[in-house]
Amino acid sequence: MALAARGVVPGLGTLLVGEDPGSLRYVAGKSRDCADIGIRCIGEHLPASAGFEEIAAAVGRLNADPVCTAYIVQLPLPEGIDEAAILERVDPAKDADGLHPRNLGRLVLDVSGRSAPPLPCTPHGILHLLRWAGVDWKGKNVCVVGRGITAGRPLGLLLSRRDVDATVDLCHTGTADLAEHTRRADIVVAAAGQEHFITADMVKPGAVLVDVGVSRGPVNPVTGRSRVQGDLDPGCYEVAGAYTPNPGGVGPMTRAMLLENVVSIAERAAGIPACRGE
Repeated sequence: MALAARGVVPGLGTLLVGEDPGSLRYVAGKSRDCADIGIRCIGEHLPASAGFEEIAAAVGRLNADPVCTAYIVQLPLPEGIDEAAILERVDPAKDADGLHPRNLGRLVLDVSGRSAPPLPCTPHGILHLLRWAGVDWKGKNVCVVGRGITAGRPLGLLLSRRDVDATVDLCHTGTADLAEHTRRADIVVAAAGQEHFITADMVKPGAVLVDVGVSRGPVNPVTGRSRVQGDLDPGCYEVAGAYTPNPGGVGPMTRAMLLENVVSIAERAAGIPACRGE
């Protein structure tokens, strides 16, 4: 409302490279979300054959576009493209995903107030979702399985902040005896991207399970599509005290947090006091 009163229309940019089905659906969902709440959507879609310089040029266009308030580089990029080098070219002030090294560094330093960075969308969505469901993170033992930049690594940083006060065990596919870590956790966040990687025997009865891992099953010969698979084996649901399904659990929250970041960046640029809650 404050932005509308000043005649400001935020703009969300998306840079998509290639035709990955999951990325296409995710970007399409973001476009629908933008239309629903009055955010302008600016799309850059490059072929999978695009090289580093072509992708970097698209980043430069979004950096320079005054209509684009903030934007994302949809990951993963095609094989052979240096993702870190592309993310470093994003204007930190337009970083809707909170993945620029400068913003991740501010997250490490726990910077707050007007200088607070945009929070990575999936970890922020997980925090909001479980708080809405009445799950208190304070004092809980949390096992995060996954070390990716979009979920696992930044989630550990968020959960260890004083306003959350969880104890975090950050594991991954190379962790020796992973089940020893997951079985003692009150909350398990599965973000490894390995189909049905976490099984029922690896979970403490009554634990809260959050599934954000994404992998793909075999292609259906009729539809030509492959189904999204999560990290949790369905048998885990019988053991858990609560769980998020995948797809349909954290994904919508990730998109909601992305829009919150765009609005917050627009408010900051317009000099409107921030009121973001974590």
